[in-house]
Amino acid sequence: MINTELQQVKQRFGIIGSEPSLDRAIDVAVQVASTDLSVLITGESGVGKEKFPQIIHQYSSRKHGQYIAVNCGAIPEGTIDSELFGHEKGSFTGAVSDRKGYFEVADKGTIFLDEVGELPLTTQVRLLRVLEAGEFIKVGSSKVQKTDVRVVAATNLDMPKAIAEGRFREDLFYRLNSVPIAIPPLRDRGNDIALLFRKFANDFADKYRMPSVKLTQEAMQVLLGYPWPGNVRQLKNITEQISVLEQNRDISKETLLRYLPVVSSVERLPVFVGGASAHGDKSFNSEREILYQVLFDMKKDMNDLKKLVHNIMGKGSMDVSSMPTAETVQNVYQNDDLSAIVQQTQHQQPQSQSPLKMSGQKDIQDTEEYIEESFSLEDVEKDMIRKALERHNNRRKYAAQDLKISERTLYRKIKEYGLE
Repeated sequence: MINTELQQVKQRFGIIGSEPSLDRAIDVAVQVASTDLSVLITGESGVGKEKFPQIIHQYSSRKHGQYIAVNCGAIPEGTIDSELFGHEKGSFTGAVSDRKGYFEVADKGTIFLDEVGELPLTTQVRLLRVLEAGEFIKVGSSKVQKTDVRVVAATNLDMPKAIAEGRFREDLFYRLNSVPIAIPPLRDRGNDIALLFRKFANDFADKYRMPSVKLTQEAMQVLLGYPWPGNVRQLKNITEQISVLEQNRDISKETLLRYLPVVSSVERLPVFVGGASAHGDKSFNSEREILYQVLFDMKKDMNDLKKLVHNIMGKGSMDVSSMPTAETVQNVYQNDDLSAIVQQTQHQQPQSQSPLKMSGQKDIQDTEEYIEESFSLEDVEKDMIRKALERHNNRRKYAAQDLKISERTLYRKIKEYGLE
């Protein structure tokens, strides 16, 4: 899609931003609109998934037909089948007349099933039949009815996990996922955050008839560095709160921080930006898992060594010759091979079970209780950042490249850990 067409779509549907992954999602939506393929839109809650089924409907041959949006998570399980497929009079208590369901009403049109992952399994079976054969049966009826409906679905669930846990049918997932569209979270959209804030600030200034709020440079850095777990919806709500409650229209860093909820340490981990691809989220998760594994392995190795020394001191006498040699210790640091110390110490350990004795000293009883240490991810992260800055003489651009994080994230971490 050429840039002018893309801008027209954004303007028509009120989409703000120029992030390439967002542009790609819009491009796919426009391209798939002319077909009848089912589309599954994925993304975190609050990213604006509801805009994309509207794009698909309006750019399709069905644009003059019905467009119905259904929030599957908001309809009780006992009535969802009746809402979607209709029911016959007397089919259940309260069914005082026949009722058409959404799939009958939206014939020749489009149905948007938001939060499709919340559908009960029995309803999933009915939906699968609609997708495969264009057929459905009303609740309380035995008559098969036909419908010609385009289905666009959306979810914020981890669908492979839901399938593995038996909460979602695998065959239905693949039928819905004919064309996947992934909407990026707000924290991955860079300067789009600033554009959205200004847009919301101007909108609320017009709505409440007051001057628009503006951020200082330091406040803007905080805004760009915040992870936004609630995405665009959270940014809009916070902008509205600030617009209404603050008398001063120039918003400082300290003022902005009062409106930003504190996020957990896991959410504050650096975002790895190297090798961005369509599977960027998986890449980040992979990097984080590697970091966890390294830390756990280090902890295990240290605990094994301490237990070994503790056991030796508790079982028998030991002189200097039974300690690991300097050469062995050096090999451990060079090769990450803890087994060298373990093997040497075990071979040299005396068989005597008498209390520990050192030459020229009285008997020493080890009464210290073994206590397992715990590692802090924040301490490790802080140390990594400090060493990277030292290696590059505090040149943040190169330190960020060394750490494989963005300069914005590095700046935020430096402020957070007081490494300035």
